[in-house]
Amino acid sequence: MDRMQVFSHHELTLIHDASMDILEKTGVDFNNDQAAAIFRQKGFKTEGTKIFFKEKDIYQALEGTVPRFRVHARNPKFSVDIGEGDFVFLPTGGAPNIALPDGRRRPATLADFRNCCKLVQTSDQLDMGGYIMVQPNDILPATAHLDMMQSYITLCEKPMLGASGCGSAALDTIEMAGIIFGGKEKLKHMPVMTSVVNVMSPLQYSSEQSDVIMTMALYRQPFVIADMILAGASGPVSLPTLLALGNAEILAGIVLSQLVSPGAPVIYGSTSAPMDMKTMVSAVGAVETVKIAGATIQLARFYRLPSRAGGSLTDAHIPDAQSLAEGVLMLSTVVRNGVSCVYHACGQMGSYISMSFEKWLMDEEICRMVRQMIEPIQVTKDTIDTDMVNEIGIGGQYLTHPKTFRQFRNLSQPLVFNRRDFSRWQADGLKRADQVASEKLAKRLADYKKPSMDQGMEDALNAYVHRQKGIS
Repeated sequence: MDRMQVFSHHELTLIHDASMDILEKTGVDFNNDQAAAIFRQKGFKTEGTKIFFKEKDIYQALEGTVPRFRVHARNPKFSVDIGEGDFVFLPTGGAPNIALPDGRRRPATLADFRNCCKLVQTSDQLDMGGYIMVQPNDILPATAHLDMMQSYITLCEKPMLGASGCGSAALDTIEMAGIIFGGKEKLKHMPVMTSVVNVMSPLQYSSEQSDVIMTMALYRQPFVIADMILAGASGPVSLPTLLALGNAEILAGIVLSQLVSPGAPVIYGSTSAPMDMKTMVSAVGAVETVKIAGATIQLARFYRLPSRAGGSLTDAHIPDAQSLAEGVLMLSTVVRNGVSCVYHACGQMGSYISMSFEKWLMDEEICRMVRQMIEPIQVTKDTIDTDMVNEIGIGGQYLTHPKTFRQFRNLSQPLVFNRRDFSRWQADGLKRADQVASEKLAKRLADYKKPSMDQGMEDALNAYVHRQKGIS
């Protein structure tokens, strides 16, 4: 038996009913006149930009949602499915700093972002990447999304995470994707990106994020609606109450998306965590964060929606034992619980304030192990070889048997972690895992080769970015 809590249908219904009570009595403020007008036209009770919901409104919106969808890549071999049994790993995002191995940190740059693009392209674990993998400090914030999306589209051919800071940034991403995929109208029939919409807890969306919901839904591009409730600050300490609050917030955003475009794919997500009352920071590495993530996945399944949760999350500031312990606990738990989309699978540090390239590679090792861990053992008459056991008999050895030579390559092999004995490890310089990762990072970036792209498409992307930035 798995000792992780599995909520009963009754328990999930209690959370749902509490959310309905919140939505009907208090409502959600979208802080957006256009969104409020859409709700008003559909007969919702409104007070300015505050919207009130009835249970039938929620169920009517959920009727058209899909539990699984495909996201197409520039290179079709990298296209991915999200939902039901399929899940994807994405790197971290949002950090304004680069964490250095000695504990110092420095501001992130566009060059760092481009290195992130190269790591996604060359990763055997990361399925997607894109917008704001780090926040570059050396370019103008107002147009930074253009530089990031242009870099990702040209340096990586995997599916993209679209810019979602505001509606205009989301539309820029749509326009740029349209250049690659044959026009933005075609995107309405072909998901090519995901984006992240963040709730502004408690019970409101910023006007900018409301615009992102409407823009992405209009072009039927999948997006995550995620809250980040801080238990004890922007939400209650009680986890059941926090789940009810977050569920109400997320469902309200889903309803808006379905009013704009019924059937638009959407992902139910959360990065909620407790606030550490001693330090007043979000404790993303805390056990409560893991429990909230597991509950989020179950709530998403309750509504037949794909789910999003955090990955290798940590409050540590260097890639040490704490960073890996906290990260492994979250990453392995959400994958085992059936998550569909893992954001921050690699590189996250210090409660989102930093990104570590060394931890990125170490986290890839963990992702690899988790994928292998959940692969089922195939138990059949053919895989149970009693003839071999009887042939070798009592006290024999399997090392030189021909079947061992044929099968040993199926065993897992680490790329960063050590399996050598002490003398060999000592002879190689007594290197820690983060030191090995640093060496592999340098080689991987040096060996990177830019994927091919039609020159006309690349020129069109450059021209679009220049126009939007006012460069003649």
